[in-house]
Amino acid sequence: VSISLHTDSGVTPIGHLMTMWCAVNRITPSGRVLGEAERISPYEALYAATLGAAYQLHLDHEIGSIETGKRADFAVVDSSPLDVDPLAIRDIKVFGIVVGGDHFEAPQIVK
Repeated sequence: VSISLHTDSGVTPIGHLMTMWCAVNRITPSGRVLGEAERISPYEALYAATLGAAYQLHLDHEIGSIETGKRADFAVVDSSPLDVDPLAIRDIKVFGIVVGGDHFEAPQIVK
């Protein structure tokens, strides 16, 4: 079963890294872990936010991974969500994004 991560902004704050943090840690605003057995790994969260989402949109031949022939859409970050402590995923700094080969620095990104 393929899964994707997205936000219903009234439920979680907008932003892929925060959404990934929520799926990996499942910590409520009060600090309680909600459904510990339902947590997913950082790898599963990254996949769900990228290629898993593209697959569900039937666009995995165009987006979702960095491959020859696909659009050059990706974020430039200071750390890999696979290498930081899972609690630090939401604190990863985004320097900018590349969309279709065009670079946009973080201050230009609508948050």
